[in-house]
Amino acid sequence: MMGSAGSGKSYNVAQDFIARLSDPNFAGANLMVVRKTEASNRNSTFSELCSAVMRVFGDMWEKFWKITSEPMTMTSLVTGNKIIFRGMSDMRQREKIKSVSFTSGKLTWIWCEEATEFSESDVDVLDDRLRGDLSFNPNLYYQITLTFNPVDASHWIKSRFFDFTGDTSDIITHRSTYLDNAFIDASYHRRMMMRAQTDPEGYRVYGLGEWGCTEGLILSGFEVGDLSKSRESYDFLSMGQDFGFNHANAILLLGHKDGAIYVLRELYLKELDTAAIIEAADKAGFPRDVAMYCDSAEPDRIRTWKNAGYRAEAVKKGSGSVTAQIDYLKSHPLKIDRSCVNLISELGAWRWKVDDISGKFTDIPNPSPDDAIAALRYGIEPVRKKSKLRTFSKQKLGL
Repeated sequence: MMGSAGSGKSYNVAQDFIARLSDPNFAGANLMVVRKTEASNRNSTFSELCSAVMRVFGDMWEKFWKITSEPMTMTSLVTGNKIIFRGMSDMRQREKIKSVSFTSGKLTWIWCEEATEFSESDVDVLDDRLRGDLSFNPNLYYQITLTFNPVDASHWIKSRFFDFTGDTSDIITHRSTYLDNAFIDASYHRRMMMRAQTDPEGYRVYGLGEWGCTEGLILSGFEVGDLSKSRESYDFLSMGQDFGFNHANAILLLGHKDGAIYVLRELYLKELDTAAIIEAADKAGFPRDVAMYCDSAEPDRIRTWKNAGYRAEAVKKGSGSVTAQIDYLKSHPLKIDRSCVNLISELGAWRWKVDDISGKFTDIPNPSPDDAIAALRYGIEPVRKKSKLRTFSKQKLGL
């Protein structure tokens, strides 16, 4: 199910799963909900499914469903059918998925939210989990549901499912837009109309639910894979942080070796105060002894991070600094750990602005979500400024 933002994909999928799992005709069915990063389920799929339970059953929902948040599980009290939540950001989580089992019934359905974050091999691993005899209930069947914004026309999902010319009897594709959503509010529609004027390519993807193209991408040559988290694998480390609340607060841990940039770890949180973000950074294993370069517009927050023991300092912004940072990124190999899904997603939509008169691309980035990108730009800034030196040490870079 591909579609624009606000089209109701996740809302409808969640409600449909709750209806089916509550139905005695589907006794023995169980659902596994997967995001690339396991923790991101909590504020997305888990919340969506909980809301669906309350919509379907109203004030009496606790008589029909048992919901626990630690760990995240949901159980129908009518059928005994369960919902579990998993991630696939590393080999440990992949192996965890391979051992999934249920005390009653079978794993019959898998929902992959933000499916463009997954590699093709991720989905192959999931596909292998759907097997075995279902004759105990002839109403049951195996199915994987992928929901996503179609950000990149070169994505494997398009070639495997949408462009496939063989037997498609086991493939159902669906496209929706916010215009199909009868409940979308008028202000959202106005914002989309404004985006159609200011960001036509973004509107094609996030407004009309069409496949994005690579034309005009600012960075397209980066590699995504499983990177070593060992310090010994890199010459030195740095961190970048872009502050946010309604927009995401993004932190990246970067490794540097032989001129290449390695993005090792990502923290991407919304609507949390600084103390909560510091706690999350501690739990996620961000090192306090590595220099953290932050948005200079927030001196109070920088001070709070310093007081917490982090080596936080401001990045000095100047005229042309963004362009210079882009030039540096384009001229150095960039490798990103596959767990950094928000940075990967932002880079997939990061394009040059089109001139209204000539229709040609300018040298100005088009407005789009760029919180993780800003953290990346800040994290490389001290290295970029020292890059003209023939040799440099960790001490010279302040790292």
